[in-house]
Amino acid sequence: MSQKKTTLSIGVTVPSLVFIIGICVLSAISPGFTEDLLNVMKNFIFVNLNWVYVWSVTIFVLFLIYLMISKYGNIRLGRNNSKPDYSFFSWISMLFAAGMGIGLMYFSVAEPMQHYSNEIFAGKTLVQRTQNAQLYTFFHWGIHAWAIYGVVGLSLAYFTYRYRLPLSLRSCFYPLLKDKIKGRWGNIIDVFALCSTFFGITTTLGFGVVQINSGLQMLNVVPENSFVYQVMIVAVLVSLSIFSAVSGLDKGVKILSGINIASVILLLLFVLILGPTVCLIGSFTEGIGTYINSFFSLTFNTHIYEENTQPWFYNWTILYWAWWISWSPYVGLFIARISKGRTIREFVGAVLILLTLFNFIWMSVFGGSAIWFDLHTANGALSALAGNPDALMFSFLEYLPLTRALSFIVISIIIIFFVTSADSGIFVMNSIATKNAENSPKWQTISWGILLAVLALMLLNAGGLAALQSMTLITALPFSIIMLLFIVSLMKALSIDRKYYEKDFSRTTVPWSGASWKERLKQIVSFHDKSSVDEFINTSIHEAFIELESEFAKSNIQAKINSYENPL
Repeated sequence: MSQKKTTLSIGVTVPSLVFIIGICVLSAISPGFTEDLLNVMKNFIFVNLNWVYVWSVTIFVLFLIYLMISKYGNIRLGRNNSKPDYSFFSWISMLFAAGMGIGLMYFSVAEPMQHYSNEIFAGKTLVQRTQNAQLYTFFHWGIHAWAIYGVVGLSLAYFTYRYRLPLSLRSCFYPLLKDKIKGRWGNIIDVFALCSTFFGITTTLGFGVVQINSGLQMLNVVPENSFVYQVMIVAVLVSLSIFSAVSGLDKGVKILSGINIASVILLLLFVLILGPTVCLIGSFTEGIGTYINSFFSLTFNTHIYEENTQPWFYNWTILYWAWWISWSPYVGLFIARISKGRTIREFVGAVLILLTLFNFIWMSVFGGSAIWFDLHTANGALSALAGNPDALMFSFLEYLPLTRALSFIVISIIIIFFVTSADSGIFVMNSIATKNAENSPKWQTISWGILLAVLALMLLNAGGLAALQSMTLITALPFSIIMLLFIVSLMKALSIDRKYYEKDFSRTTVPWSGASWKERLKQIVSFHDKSSVDEFINTSIHEAFIELESEFAKSNIQAKINSYENPL
């Protein structure tokens, strides 16, 4: 394919860019007005429709658990004899990097500390506040979060590799819409996915840049946390992201994800060994037990009878469910892309259990250490910084040995997370905009990276990131309904799939298997004279041959239907 020819779909790309650029420009020109307007909409949804999020996420969790233990678990995402494209380690590394990324570095200390120091829980004992901090962090970063990603990723992977449809959200509706997915309805679904992906990546990368700048300032690498340095950071990191995206999944993203997971494990072991080791191991063990015991009460709790707690519930649990849902088109597309050849049971087990377990270990080590230091060493200095997550991680590292070395490792990990999130995001956006074209010109991939960088910097400078974040959270409501339809569509397809492969005979031998013999006999004897036979040939048989001729033509095979008055 010529490198000058674009593969972009006009019906998807143009409406998406108009909406994306329009919202970003409005957020930059009038950030206060836009944020206030979008916040009114967001708050209305969170207060009055929070039950939609609660029930949706609950259904996602129960659905995936059912698939994992059911007869459908053995179905492979691809042909029955297909093999995974990536090794298990590479697969898990890329899942982890795409799914959580910068968020783990940004919130691993900040969230437990904010729950611990929140005035809502001030009346509880010190032990209860500490347990609460860990429990709610587990809740927000655990099975429920990964179930949201898992539903989208599994639906996409199944219909792409099993039905051989394009890697696009529209493909997940095939059992419900059939060929209508190729038209206007399919375009609307993809426009929604592209906008949601762009907004989610832009806001997250914007916050990541601020944290990197803050860390470099605390290490005296740069003199201040300012827009000038943020521009320089974005220029360098987005350039790396574009280079990685152009290199492809098998090179850039795969290699960076492997480096990242190794660095993350190294940092985790450092903090575990250098921190309050015995306390952390005990805390993790007790936290797992508390999470399991509280699983269903946490899942269904809307705090309807606790007026003082409800604002916290809206600003944490519901916000998280909305955030994960808004990110799911991007993460789902990416994890579907790398999951070909896995069985449904393997996919759900890895996404729902292994990655959740790693999140729990990570949050226990960092959050638990921060609270322990705050109580025994810092005399409340860390909890006082709970509202400043940009600097909190680096302030926490000051209470560990080898502070400067650990800080550089943290910045390196954030940078790699930034690059892997951006390059996989660029890949996904181009995939959506081109309806999963196999080969796109490099300038097209580069253009998505430049647009991402320009709009993120424009919003950072104007203070419009908060408005864009609210827009992202608002889009989560309709997409949660779309995801419920994914489940209906997937179950319909899996049911047909399973029945097909449970047959004792192949499809071509079913007429001779002895099944439905009464129906076939009735059809045979129904043609009792020449006129009824002729009518059958001129209607049903002729229409079938026309369809067959059309299918041959699609494969460039010429076929001709011959008709005779007296075929003797």
